[in-house]
Amino acid sequence: MFSGIIEATARVTAIRSEGENKHFTLTCPFTHELGVDQSVAHNGVCLTVVSVDGDEYVVTAMQETLLRSNLGALRVGDEVNVERAMQMGGRLDGHIVQGHVDQTARCTKVESEEGSFRFTFAYEADAQMARRGYCCVDKGSVTVNGVSLTVCQPTDNTFQVCIIPYTYEHTNFHAIKEGTVVNLEFDILGKYIARLQHFQQS
Repeated sequence: MFSGIIEATARVTAIRSEGENKHFTLTCPFTHELGVDQSVAHNGVCLTVVSVDGDEYVVTAMQETLLRSNLGALRVGDEVNVERAMQMGGRLDGHIVQGHVDQTARCTKVESEEGSFRFTFAYEADAQMARRGYCCVDKGSVTVNGVSLTVCQPTDNTFQVCIIPYTYEHTNFHAIKEGTVVNLEFDILGKYIARLQHFQQS
């Protein structure tokens, strides 16, 4: 379980394919604190640390993860948002994030607003998905590349988020431009409510 508050960015140093899986080698400021079997969110995707060697560690993504997220498009040198799992008893500064990416979205606009930035994203949506909670609501929560954010101006298949300078500088949002593909995780509470409504209507 995660909060969507990014700890740092990691840099991809190597990628190795094995069958339909990809093994990513990365380095980040807290590599020396990691251990095998720990969960770390990478651009919002929960992955298990499988080895640690010096200042580098390795995680593995299976085909389902590669198809549903933007991890399959990563290249050596790319920057990835990383967050370790929440500790029980700590503050929940963002919102409840599972690290289970629902789908990707594409950035359609980046606007500067006197120090902050407004990003617009478009994603594939239909009525059936919305009934299952795969949608955004005004002032609700959404996770973009692992970052917990508040939704602004949602439509049926787009939404906006406003990014303060700190978030822009300390996550990979500074690398997002028109056409960039990002990972989305919709609010788990909304998905549960939608599911319960389905059974009530049956």
